[in-house]
Amino acid sequence: MPACEVKSADTRGLAGQTVGDTSVCSVNQTQLIYRGYEIADLAANATFEEVAFLLLAGHKPSADELAEFDQALKDNRSVESSILDVIERIAVEPADVHPMSILRTGISMVSHLDPECEDNSADAEYRKSIRLMAKIPTLIGACQAPRDGRSRVEPDASLSHAANLLWMLTGKKPESIATKVMDVSLILYAEHDFNASTFTSRVIASTNSDMHSAVCGGIGALKGNLHGGANEAAMDMLADIMNDTSDSSMTVEEWMQNAFNEKRKLMGFGHRVYKNGDHRAGILREWGLKYCEEVEPDKKVWFDLGDEVQGIMHREKDIHPNVDFPCGMTYFTLGIPVPQYTPIFVASRITGWCAHIMEQHANNRIIRPLAQYAGPDLMSWCDS
Repeated sequence: MPACEVKSADTRGLAGQTVGDTSVCSVNQTQLIYRGYEIADLAANATFEEVAFLLLAGHKPSADELAEFDQALKDNRSVESSILDVIERIAVEPADVHPMSILRTGISMVSHLDPECEDNSADAEYRKSIRLMAKIPTLIGACQAPRDGRSRVEPDASLSHAANLLWMLTGKKPESIATKVMDVSLILYAEHDFNASTFTSRVIASTNSDMHSAVCGGIGALKGNLHGGANEAAMDMLADIMNDTSDSSMTVEEWMQNAFNEKRKLMGFGHRVYKNGDHRAGILREWGLKYCEEVEPDKKVWFDLGDEVQGIMHREKDIHPNVDFPCGMTYFTLGIPVPQYTPIFVASRITGWCAHIMEQHANNRIIRPLAQYAGPDLMSWCDS
């Protein structure tokens, strides 16, 4: 049995392969569309709650539908104290546990107390989606509070989803501009067709496993620095450049050339789909700059550095930034700890994951692709 011939086209990671249909999202070189609405239109004119309803329910909400959805979110923000106690304990001991691992544990624990956990019917999954969306900021806050040396705060039903997320994270009521910036970032991150974490969630759902299990798998996939963790890695990279060039012993140009020579992977640049630039990146950069102008003018230096790095990358490598690059700088100016960047991604992408899980369950066939064998020829055990 000879080894299969390797194809000339590099299809590792399913590059360029279409593996299924979806009505949730469309991604191409010029547009990112959520159920028929383009991302720039949504970022400019919708709230995250409206976008979440659109993704989960499949259509733009009426005023009554939005009010009911918003109230359901607010009613389901609380998490049992026994779970929050565990989250707080593992958040500080050992101290290096990543918040994404803690959040994954939190979702798993929440599942045991969800009365519809094992119910994969459409109505039950819609309700579970709302509960997951509502509780994730509470879990994130319970992780961050002890690391800041403060007591956790209770969810605030007077706040929007974005504002409540910032409140849970920081223990401070956010300014309106901070809320808007976070709201836009959540819209931008909400959905992106068959990305690694969404595809992971759909594979798990295709076995007829439950939504909470599929979401835990999505969190595991999103944690990696080649996916959701790229926003953390991008900010860490900028911090390295700022530190190494702050005493003028090295220029940004020199730092970048050294990185090129060492073939260092520069995070926040390039995208499997977008070859001419990620349309989300410019939107988030503008809002991050607006926040700097109104609240934190001293932090504009990070965007100035980012623009210089971006210019060098484009000139030398013809590679554009993806949304993770301005995300790192924007969240930094908002005062969000870098390790919490990817959990915030979860607070947004949970809407896309749940929409895809529901879509998979509604028209299911187990996802089981074939592999191309590239191992040794057939041998006899007794002769070797």
